[in-house]
Amino acid sequence: MPGRSKLIVVANRLPASRMGKGASARWERSPGGLVSAMEPVLAERGGVWIGWDGGAGPAPRPARIGEIDLRAVGLSRSEVETYYHGFCNTTVWPLYHDAIINPEFHRGWWEPYQAVNKRFALATARAYRKGDLVWVHDYQLQMVPKFVRERKPGARIGFFLHIPFPPDELFAWLPWRSAILRGLLGADVVAFQTQASAENFVRVAKRYVAAEGTERELSFQGRVIRIKACPISIATNEFEQAAGSSEINRRAVEIKRQLAGRKVLLAVDRLDYTKGIPLRLLAFEELLKERVLSANKVVMIQIAVPSREVVPGYGETRQEVERIVGRINGEYSHPGKVAVHYFRRSLAREELIAYYLAADVMLVTPLRDGMNLVAKEYVACRTDNSGVLVLSEFAGAARELRRALLVNPRDLETMKKTMVDAVRMLKEDQVMRMAVLRSNVRRHDVHDWSREFLEALPD
Repeated sequence: MPGRSKLIVVANRLPASRMGKGASARWERSPGGLVSAMEPVLAERGGVWIGWDGGAGPAPRPARIGEIDLRAVGLSRSEVETYYHGFCNTTVWPLYHDAIINPEFHRGWWEPYQAVNKRFALATARAYRKGDLVWVHDYQLQMVPKFVRERKPGARIGFFLHIPFPPDELFAWLPWRSAILRGLLGADVVAFQTQASAENFVRVAKRYVAAEGTERELSFQGRVIRIKACPISIATNEFEQAAGSSEINRRAVEIKRQLAGRKVLLAVDRLDYTKGIPLRLLAFEELLKERVLSANKVVMIQIAVPSREVVPGYGETRQEVERIVGRINGEYSHPGKVAVHYFRRSLAREELIAYYLAADVMLVTPLRDGMNLVAKEYVACRTDNSGVLVLSEFAGAARELRRALLVNPRDLETMKKTMVDAVRMLKEDQVMRMAVLRSNVRRHDVHDWSREFLEALPD
């Protein structure tokens, strides 16, 4: 990595949650891939994390957790509705995910989006000292690079988009497309999960703000901006070590026993309309109806983590999922053998890893996903090279995990065939595929990802 500069991470959420109130309040580390990725870098360099604590009202005072200085940005109740639920998750999120549901373009949301981005940029400028590196994350903060650049012209600024960047014909819908592009081009490095997203960005930057250059570098307003595909990964060693825990293995054996020793199909998703949960359930339902599979021998577990239920599309997805699960279980379950176990909650990481170990087949079939780290987590945990990964072609992970069984989640007939192939795959074929997948995940872990990105920033 270049030098020993302090790192300033700028992300929508802080890496910790505030527990309790008043003098007894404390910060607790939050789970998640970004926290795992940034923590060792911040520990090595020292640094600051700027983000929102998730509440409405004044920002909490600066705090420290481990090696990370926390600087909170406050949002009003109105901004939570307009900036976060509105522009971020009802405009940008669906648009960047192939407009799976129609994005909404409300003029009243644009000003709060800019205002909050300016507040993040101001907090960044206050924390900045000459030579520091600024790393801005994700779709909520696309204007921050430009606003930081205006305050600190000499700063080294990187931006990473964790979700897909849409093709020209969809990005063109955005009334504020030129402003968003100028915001992103305030960075020195703009990076994406896949080469396709990077190429989409280059095309629209050339078209709408007259940037010039190649797929790797753009020239804009007298500056050169590097464009990269830099797929995020996981802390592979941590998952491998946890998968070797005797306690977690005992829990995995207990899960299998509770499921009567049946073949286990597992899916773990946020309860989000982009994840393709209803189509996955419909494919399983048809296999049961056609008697290709039986609930006596096969069980599906769907873990659905609640998410953004006040945003249009999310509540409807929950209702649809629960309706299908109820119908499947009503028609195809047997005494002591439920066809679909549905958990609408998040699980502790140790419990989740136990489910990864218990699962014979992992179903990761989003309609569109920037990466999908669940696929990589499952692979990392399969230390005996057993198990089968069924993976959507439209997840960024499919570019790396090519020995998974790749599937178009909208093609139900092929989905059904692939699920059956996964359940019936011979042990030697499982071992051959999983060994390659594990090699891919071990070769490029989350620490490699952060190092590769930071090394791309100019000295």
